[in-house]
Amino acid sequence: MRAIRRGGADVQLVIAAQRGDRTALEKLLAQYLPLLYNIVGRAMNGHADADDVVQETMLRAVRNIGDLRDPAAFRSWLVAVAVRQVRDYVAARQPQVTRDPAAEVADPGADFVDVTILRLGLSGQRRETAEATRWLDHEDREVLALWWQEAAGTLDRSAVASGLGMTPAHTAVRIGRMKDRLTTARMVVRALGARPPCDGLAEAVTGWDSAPSPLWRKRVARHVRECERCGAHLTDMVPAEQLLNGLPLVPAPLLAIPLAAAARHLAPGQHAQHVLPQHALHPHALPQHVAAARHLRLLPKVAASLQPKVVAAAVAATGCVAAGAVVVARVHSGPAKTPPAHTLALQPKTTITIAAAPSSAPARRPRHRPRPRPAPAVVTSTMKGASAWTFPGVSQALAESGASWYYTWSTGHSGIASPPGVGFVPMIRAAGDVTSAELSQARSESNYLMGFNEPDLTSQANMSVAQALSLWPQLMATGMQLGSPAVADNAATPGSWLDQFMQGAAARAYRVNFITVHWYGGNFLTSAAVSELKSYLQAIYQRYHLPIWITELGLVNYGGSPMFPTDGQQAAFLTAATSMLASLGYVQRYAWFALPVSSGDGNLGLFASGPVVTQVGRAFEAAGG
Repeated sequence: MRAIRRGGADVQLVIAAQRGDRTALEKLLAQYLPLLYNIVGRAMNGHADADDVVQETMLRAVRNIGDLRDPAAFRSWLVAVAVRQVRDYVAARQPQVTRDPAAEVADPGADFVDVTILRLGLSGQRRETAEATRWLDHEDREVLALWWQEAAGTLDRSAVASGLGMTPAHTAVRIGRMKDRLTTARMVVRALGARPPCDGLAEAVTGWDSAPSPLWRKRVARHVRECERCGAHLTDMVPAEQLLNGLPLVPAPLLAIPLAAAARHLAPGQHAQHVLPQHALHPHALPQHVAAARHLRLLPKVAASLQPKVVAAAVAATGCVAAGAVVVARVHSGPAKTPPAHTLALQPKTTITIAAAPSSAPARRPRHRPRPRPAPAVVTSTMKGASAWTFPGVSQALAESGASWYYTWSTGHSGIASPPGVGFVPMIRAAGDVTSAELSQARSESNYLMGFNEPDLTSQANMSVAQALSLWPQLMATGMQLGSPAVADNAATPGSWLDQFMQGAAARAYRVNFITVHWYGGNFLTSAAVSELKSYLQAIYQRYHLPIWITELGLVNYGGSPMFPTDGQQAAFLTAATSMLASLGYVQRYAWFALPVSSGDGNLGLFASGPVVTQVGRAFEAAGG
């Protein structure tokens, strides 16, 4: 992931612009136009007025840049201005419309999703994710616009929170809810696009007007969850943030740049047309590349008229690279062999055809031949992870588990090849690991960094609160999203190790982005264990109001007999606990302990060497969250 500088801007450039340097100002606007265009375009779903909102955002930024006290905060400040402009636009037109104004595009076939797919050459699951955004509510699109850039590496969480005008904790909750709906929307897109189509789905969408909407998202998703055939298509779904990681910005039109020179002359309340000559606003009076940019919405139509081979070549040339492989979309030409009975339009240019049933009655399936039950589907979740170390088949086990992330109690993962779509999160385990080499290794692996491992135990990191606080600035200097030290227990107890650390960090204005905790339950009754875990997490959140990662999880009765539950009890707890965790908006991730089977860890392990999945492992494969 690309490094994100604080504020994302050259501070000297901002300072020069504040002092009236016209060249610096124009460079600044040119530098941030693509980011604004992507945020506003996605938040407004390609509405015809999105370009106007981008221009107005830049004009307001020019008018008020002198009031920015911290030049290093320019990026977060500009993002906040853009979000306010989108909200003001929607609010100003709310009484005049009876539907979502973001859905009223001048050319429905050229919305921002189309522009994203075409100009970035998206294919496969990346294209699927982009198409799924059409199914989100308007309020989710605003969150999506900023989170998309966070996942791509162009914004950090503080800029997202600033843009939304929320605390980081509230931001995490909103993003979590949006991601849940996006995952549901991806299920819908995939089910509607499945070949051969599902007869039950065709019946479920009877009466649909082919326009993506929250109502039909829920109806189609309900069918998918209840249908074995449709559910089988969801087994290889890669987490959206993994797909967006490193994705470039959609190239922006340049129509806002000519306003930079005149913007410094604007008085409060003025607009560009008040100071620019009228002929300068005419497309023919603009530079050729600027006038062409105004016709950006025509691009998808032009592409649609190209020969299939030409389109395929263009997609191949600009295809996105995922896990080292170029994915090229297949282009099919020629008429369909079977006349359609129902056409389900995902967008005006993309249709899904469900074939009509043959006129003759289909042969009845013999009653003595029951339909074979498919193997349980592996569920991939952005929350689901595991702690791991090397063993025969470890990489295959990770791929089969459905985990979207893992860690190894270190800054590297020697001996483990990360499967496609599975991210590695580094950890600074103890004081001795706080070195320039380890921190540099961590930065190269991820945008997240977990702090010290069980510093409250002498057998683990064994650190005093003062020692941990003295080393913390070096972790902050990485610029990564930081997880707190993960204590063994008592995370929510006043005066405990973690409580003292968090108080010390607050007093020193140190940054902690999320809380990491461990939890092992000694009550083997599923309902009781899940209730205890939930209460513990609620108490932690109420005390620190930060997102939570559970980085070790399982049932173990330390000092008791039996020490471990039965395989069935462990599996039942895993299933129920992960379902509960998915309902808590402030829980971002969990990691089961552990991926490999170990002789000293009872039945906690998910995979034995081979890899061979255990009963608990099968429950993990099916777990969501």
